[in-house]
Amino acid sequence: MSNQYLSVKETSEILNCSEQYVRKLLRYGEIGGERISSRWIVVSESVSQYLCKEDDTNIVIPDHARRSLSKPNLKALSFFSGCMGLDLGLEKEGIKVLLACEIDPSARKTIETNRPDVALIGDVRDYSAAVIREKAGLSQMEEIDLIVGGPPCQAFSSAGKRQGFNDERGNVFLKFIDLIAELRPRFAVIENVRGLLSAPLQHRPHEMRGKNCPPLEQDEQKGGALLFVIQRLKESGYSISFNLYNAANFGSPQQRERVIIACSRDGEKLPYLTPTHSGKELYGLRRWQTLQETLEGLPKDGHHFVKFPEKRLKYYRLLKSGQYWRDLPTELHQEALGASYHAGGGKTGFYRRLAWDKPSPTLVTHPAMPATDLAHPEEDRPLSIEEYKRIQELPDDWIIAGTLLDQYRQVGNAVPCSLGRAIARMLLTHLKGESPIVYPDFPYSRYHKTDDMSWMAETLGSSEKAPEVQLSLNLA
Repeated sequence: MSNQYLSVKETSEILNCSEQYVRKLLRYGEIGGERISSRWIVVSESVSQYLCKEDDTNIVIPDHARRSLSKPNLKALSFFSGCMGLDLGLEKEGIKVLLACEIDPSARKTIETNRPDVALIGDVRDYSAAVIREKAGLSQMEEIDLIVGGPPCQAFSSAGKRQGFNDERGNVFLKFIDLIAELRPRFAVIENVRGLLSAPLQHRPHEMRGKNCPPLEQDEQKGGALLFVIQRLKESGYSISFNLYNAANFGSPQQRERVIIACSRDGEKLPYLTPTHSGKELYGLRRWQTLQETLEGLPKDGHHFVKFPEKRLKYYRLLKSGQYWRDLPTELHQEALGASYHAGGGKTGFYRRLAWDKPSPTLVTHPAMPATDLAHPEEDRPLSIEEYKRIQELPDDWIIAGTLLDQYRQVGNAVPCSLGRAIARMLLTHLKGESPIVYPDFPYSRYHKTDDMSWMAETLGSSEKAPEVQLSLNLA
């Protein structure tokens, strides 16, 4: 995904500040942009990130050990837990989380409010395996059945600089891998963005590539980051299975694609997740869950949401459910999009009203950014927090702490509960020694060759005699 740009005026409307203040933020590097002649253009993603800095700094939830003495049959530890979407999915299938790990102050309050008995720790880099066991109420000899986590994905996102493991967040990913090796759970599951499939181990800036530049080194090749992760996990004795999954295929009312890496300590390769739904009802599976079905029964009053600027509402009032900017009168296209009209790509997120009869697009951390609008199918507003929670399958009474923007960020970043349930079902089937249901050639996502076998064959050149690739990493 290429960067989308805003004008200074559009940015001032989003930030609710003057255009002069926006230019000051640009000059001081608080938001990203580029000066073209006498005009600034602003990177929309940087505006979203700036908005997310408005955390309530008064929220302080201290670390604490697990507050319950009873222990479930299957014991799981959760890292980068957010508002616990993945954990709730596991819980619904009988796998209980004993410990959550999260640094975001608002997310920590969400965890503490909803699951006060669960142990809570902060920055994963500050804890040894022994301390983590102690906080979870586990002895050094007790078995850990499962470790799950979605390390920060911005280091690998195709929308960012893709610094990978040289990014501070990428280093957190490596610490997580090291903890899996030290804690030795029976199973480990890692969730991440599609960009992990193509991210290099070492990023070379685009201006330093091309026919007049030296060829890419091995560490700079596409897919190097994932190869490095696989190498580390296999050295620790874990089998690896992964694929890119669309959450809608597992009952989620959202087309959200995520890489799920499943690891087993016994060395036996884990199967892929078993779909329960299909966009085309393949194999007699149920059709995808629609937005209308998902929001059914949600009270019409009491919604909390950010607002669209009046300038953009002018165009929204001309659009119906499922429409976007191309459905506006042709003579209004350039006026509505402004400078973005000449940008590349389909720009499908501009002036986008969601369709009642389809799943939602991927929820983002702010539903009113021009390039990634998530407008209600009929009402002249973005999706509310209450609707966000329904789409991510969080219970209506699940309390999301923090400011409105904090809440959007937490729920927008969550793993859909249905995907967590599918992971749990796959593990439980494996533990029982049962054969999983397999649907040959099922389209797990929009993309081809995203399963581990096809990906390895394409990345290394041969699925049968793939060369041993020694990848190095300089984190100095």
